[in-house]
Amino acid sequence: MAEREGKKEIVLFPFMAQGHIIPFLALALQLEQTRNYSITIVNTSLNITKLKSSLPPNSSITLLTIPFNPSDHNLPPNTQNTDTIPYHLVIRLIQASTTLITPFKTLLRNTFSHKSKLCIIADIFFGWTAAVAKDLAAFHVIFSGCGAYGLACYHSLWLNLPHQTSRADEFALPDFPQARKIHRTQLPTNISEADGTDAWSIFQRYNFSFWVDSDGVIFNTVESLDSVGLNYFRQKLGRPAWAVGPILLSTGANSRGKGGGINPDLCNQWLNRKPSKSVLFVCFGSMNTLSASQMMELAKALERCGRSFIWVVRPPIGFDINSDFRDSEWLPPGFVERLGASGKGLVVHDWAPQVEILSHAAVSAFLSHCGWNSVLESLSQGVPILGWPMAAEQFYNCKMLEEEVGVCVEVARGKSCEVRCEDIVEKIELVMAETQEGVRIREKASEIRDVIRNAVKNEDGVKGSSVRALDEVLSAAMS
Repeated sequence: MAEREGKKEIVLFPFMAQGHIIPFLALALQLEQTRNYSITIVNTSLNITKLKSSLPPNSSITLLTIPFNPSDHNLPPNTQNTDTIPYHLVIRLIQASTTLITPFKTLLRNTFSHKSKLCIIADIFFGWTAAVAKDLAAFHVIFSGCGAYGLACYHSLWLNLPHQTSRADEFALPDFPQARKIHRTQLPTNISEADGTDAWSIFQRYNFSFWVDSDGVIFNTVESLDSVGLNYFRQKLGRPAWAVGPILLSTGANSRGKGGGINPDLCNQWLNRKPSKSVLFVCFGSMNTLSASQMMELAKALERCGRSFIWVVRPPIGFDINSDFRDSEWLPPGFVERLGASGKGLVVHDWAPQVEILSHAAVSAFLSHCGWNSVLESLSQGVPILGWPMAAEQFYNCKMLEEEVGVCVEVARGKSCEVRCEDIVEKIELVMAETQEGVRIREKASEIRDVIRNAVKNEDGVKGSSVRALDEVLSAAMS
């Protein structure tokens, strides 16, 4: 501990899910570049092992393991990440994470000197860390890998449960009228089923109650893109809400699933043979998949529209998402063979280098679940989005991108909705064809790309809004 006395220490503590860990890792790597702070990431043993393989060989970031035994919480052995468990067990892992309060406080006390200037950056699910920080006289911020608008809708829904008091299919959010109407089909399953006494409701009320004790909230977003959501939290919490994004990893290797997928070089070679702005990329993130019927209709639509595409597939709902994909069972007869002969499509099992694909000149549009990491990766390259939200705040990300920003067209909604091949083809053509609407959407996506690039500009003494915001966070933390 003596060697750390007086140092400026930043401790990052993400929730145990890849969609949370990835933006935290990206933030840690960005903070490391300043060379003014000692950076530490805290997590459970299996996540730390995975993080070790994700760090650059010359990184100075410290990884600290916090003790956690899944069997103490009626979880299967080695359950330390949501990616390895069925959906119904996710809430149990979240509940179990609240038992880390004492181990986290002990870890901080044993590792860092009281003479150190300590800043704790914690996950949105770890609101309780604000109380730990207060006990240790440390600066505390919550870091959201979500956008502010999407999280504002999510936050408001959990606090108010307006669908319980309204008989209508659409309803307003009482403390966030700027979001206009929310439709029942835009409610993720856990909110739709919530009545205030369920496990998710109880946890979220507990979790959000600590947010007002934090010194602020950091969002992986851009101020001018997401000001409505940012202002919601500024008013609701009476705390700063800083937009410091996009904070993205330069490679998609950390979401590589069980290690399958395609070699990035082969993927790049395939794209190099395609004309500019001609390819549709289809991927639903690391935790999502379609129903068998939805998958079949999407396959038919991709073949019928005649566009070149890359589609990342995983077994449909009802099957182990990490098991082998069975082309002959879950795709139309001869689908893969026809694609191979025509060269029109590339079906990839489990994983593809998403960042590299979206940055390739051949890619025109992205059919996505609208997870915020994916949204930022797409818009940073000026690629418009065909939205198919599945869970959590993804419905509201899609809503904002379509209604407020104008860079998205919603294709379908949720994992159980009925979809038709013809409707999917129509939406693909709307975005990718040389129609007035298609051109408008693509031009708007290019404008947003420039907005994002200006936000992270840091050269010739000129700092973009996101760079200045991160400077403000660090200045507040160390003052």
